Amino acid sequence: MQAQFGELTASELYCPRCRQAQPVRERLLLIPPDGEMHEYVCRRCGSSLGQRTVTGPAVRPPAMNGAQPTGGMTGRRRGHG
Repeated sequence: MQAQFGELTASELYCPRCRQAQPVRERLLLIPPDGEMHEYVCRRCGSSLGQRTVTGPAVRPPAMNGAQPTGGMTGRRRGHG
């Protein structure tokens, strides 16, 4: 049987402090080698309501393929000394 849902995220969770279901925001806690750990936080009061672990390889920023960064100061500073 084919999996119906690849990944689920919560949009609302029950908050004991607010005593009702509240919208949540997801905050990245840490990135271990086997995935990512996220925390669900109540948008109203800021209480931590749970955690979610996404397994799989960590998402890394794309490589620059040898390109030099643009802008900023590179090399030696001139006119000082």
